[in-house]
Amino acid sequence: MEARAAAIAAAGDVDRAMARGTLPRRITCTLSEGLVIGLLKQGVRKYLAIFGHGSTDLAEALRVYEAAGVVRTFNFRNEVAMSHAASALRWQYDEQAAVVTSIGPGALQAMAGSLAAASNGIGVWHVYGDETTHDEGCNMQQIPKHEQGLYGRLTAVMGESYVLHTPEALRSALRRGSLRVNHPFRAGPFYLMLPINTQPQTIRDLNLAALPERLEVPVTAVAAPEPVARAAAAIRRHRRVVIKAGGGTRRHAAALARLAELADGVVVLSPGSLGVLPDAHPRNMHVGGSKGSISGNFAMAEADLLIAVGTRAVCQSDCSGIGYPRVRTVVNINGDFGDLAHYNRTIMLPGDVGCVMEQLVARLASEPPAPAPGWIAACGERKRQWVEFKNGRLRCPPLHDPVWSRPVLTQPVAIHAVLEFARSVGATSYFDAGDVQANGFQIAADDTPLQTITEAGASYMGFAASAIVASAIADRPRYAVAVCGDGSFLMNPQVLADGVHHRLKGMVVILDNRRMGAISGLQQAQYGAAHATSDNVAVDYVAMARSVEGVFAIDGGGSTESLAAALRRAHAHPGLSVVQVRVYYGDDPRGGMGAHGAWNVGNWVGATQARYHDQDL
Repeated sequence: MEARAAAIAAAGDVDRAMARGTLPRRITCTLSEGLVIGLLKQGVRKYLAIFGHGSTDLAEALRVYEAAGVVRTFNFRNEVAMSHAASALRWQYDEQAAVVTSIGPGALQAMAGSLAAASNGIGVWHVYGDETTHDEGCNMQQIPKHEQGLYGRLTAVMGESYVLHTPEALRSALRRGSLRVNHPFRAGPFYLMLPINTQPQTIRDLNLAALPERLEVPVTAVAAPEPVARAAAAIRRHRRVVIKAGGGTRRHAAALARLAELADGVVVLSPGSLGVLPDAHPRNMHVGGSKGSISGNFAMAEADLLIAVGTRAVCQSDCSGIGYPRVRTVVNINGDFGDLAHYNRTIMLPGDVGCVMEQLVARLASEPPAPAPGWIAACGERKRQWVEFKNGRLRCPPLHDPVWSRPVLTQPVAIHAVLEFARSVGATSYFDAGDVQANGFQIAADDTPLQTITEAGASYMGFAASAIVASAIADRPRYAVAVCGDGSFLMNPQVLADGVHHRLKGMVVILDNRRMGAISGLQQAQYGAAHATSDNVAVDYVAMARSVEGVFAIDGGGSTESLAAALRRAHAHPGLSVVQVRVYYGDDPRGGMGAHGAWNVGNWVGATQARYHDQDL
């Protein structure tokens, strides 16, 4: 094993080592080593791991290959946090990683964390220990039930799974995994289950050349001209065109801008597509959906034609199915047939969203629609109203808070201060779930994709603080700022130790209102009272953070000036820093950005569903 690892290290990769003759084409090795070599051919050199009794053999293979300089192993303290870090590494940096856990609770926690990857279309390898295949009796930590293959069945529900019950099946497992984690428009986690007894089993005469390479799919376009022509004709017929830009548009900003110009339409963003048009672009109506914005939701509500591009149309994005009451025709550009067929009266344009947008742009350029000045002017007026509304919230002075018994900053003011600081230092901002998330994507004024990253797919509490550890693992890291509520931070506070251990240069900003503000707000809006969404436990997060050697922690104070000064001091620290900001929660509407759309939750369900069934889109 040592000789093979050294040969790969000297050559740079598996194929070059075989070409040099220093690595035999056929080898005899354990399944664990074969998997490490197979994942190397997929481009996986980083392993995020919490080893246990179900993964000791794989750990030994990784030890040898890391000693040779071929792979790196990053050990963590919580499997959920580790999953989030791997997801962020692929999301922000496009680096593949493998998450490794043992059998039992560790695998269940890692799988729970992988919901964020599954919900946001992020490809991550997950490698879990599993029960033995001889069924000699219950293995410790397996699911206590007299059935086999239960972890494989569980993980298959979340995404796609393969149980390596036979070591020689490695080739097929890797091919299926690559299709999942590198899928061009429906990527997600792939779960490799490694039974405890098959990891050390010998694979004789393993053909390394037969192990699959990383999947590389060429872009696809609409082959027949007729659907593109029909879409262009529909755009010309309608006068109020809205483009809903989903997360699939992040790599195609130029094509999106050109499409908006030629269709003479406006663009409404999702939380995952912030920055695909510059914030001040006259056709950018900002976020639309259940929270949304005045301008974004106006454009959705009044449009008569929808161009849906790279979007899943989830409840937050299209107001639980009632976001487009006046739309008569849909042009849907997507690679996934299920997403293409989400709405009735749809002209489907399947394929790579960038390539298909260019096809539609070319068709519209040959015969542009007549200008729609009334529509553009009406949307522009709503955008002016939104900017005025937002600026009013951001100018709010500190408000007296009953919990803190003194005036403190509102969440919008604090979030704006953090975003402005992050922009000034070129940092990426991650937003956690809850009020922080919604206020964040409503306030963010991004000019390029991935200035802010909002995990709105699963809205996973604890994601942001965990995710920034990816910036300690990435080849070319950027400074990262996690903005989270007190509840979200307490979900995954081990970032304090993991961040120091992996030499993270980043910041966690904790907006502390001592409650689940988003849910308290929903309860009060729907039922007139909050219940069991707050507590009386005061936590000094500065003291907590300072207890971890290497962390710099500071209180953000009660003014924008004190917060700005704290952010500067925190950023100057060469490692991980924490800023605690006590923020307002109460009846004053200036305490948040508000909701500007419908949502299928609580006692609003009846009215929302009635509207859904009343329209035929």
